[in-house]
Amino acid sequence: MRVLLVEDNAKLAAVTSDAMRAHGFTIDNVNTALDAEEAAATVDYDAIVLDLGLPDRDGLTLIEPLRRISPSTPLLILTARDASSSIIDALDRGADDYLCKPFVMGVLVSRLRAVMRRGQPRYGTVLQLGNVALDPTQHAASVGGAELQLSRREFAALHLFLRRPNHVLSKAEVEEALYGYGDEVSSNAIEVLIHRLRKKLLGASSTADIHNMRGIGYMLTEKRP
Repeated sequence: MRVLLVEDNAKLAAVTSDAMRAHGFTIDNVNTALDAEEAAATVDYDAIVLDLGLPDRDGLTLIEPLRRISPSTPLLILTARDASSSIIDALDRGADDYLCKPFVMGVLVSRLRAVMRRGQPRYGTVLQLGNVALDPTQHAASVGGAELQLSRREFAALHLFLRRPNHVLSKAEVEEALYGYGDEVSSNAIEVLIHRLRKKLLGASSTADIHNMRGIGYMLTEKRP
């Protein structure tokens, strides 16, 4: 799940990004309204987290342009303004929820997942193909009921494939979903990641497998009996 974090406080942005990555999110952080508009127009984000105190303009004025670019993308507001008028204004302009600063990171993650569930029910449900299951809320994956130990990116990759089973995903699509701006990505990073994930699935006797569609991409399908 790729999230755009619009926050100009470098220390808070770093702490928030690290906390969200630990819960399986891929984070792109920008610190101006202009960069936020450009990022939203370039990437199809699963959610946007927007701070209202931006250096180039009031974040409230950014809500409507973001809604035009991404009408259905869940939008969570972070604000140090506790006046009810500001909160009402943000919600009326199109925000889905808000969180006042200072906040607990666990609460931010939970509220973000909640707005994503409301917009897209698949985010809050257990995804399954064959005997492979993944629960985004609990950040847990299993094969045949037995826990499957995955790294953060392996989990994110499996989540991506289970959201689109029997659908070919290009290498570029996988890379875009799993890596944020500024992440160093080697030329064979996706191949190595898919190899590790596939090896773990096979080792756990998974009835679902990731196929390398040479020259096209990758596809998760259920094995035939």
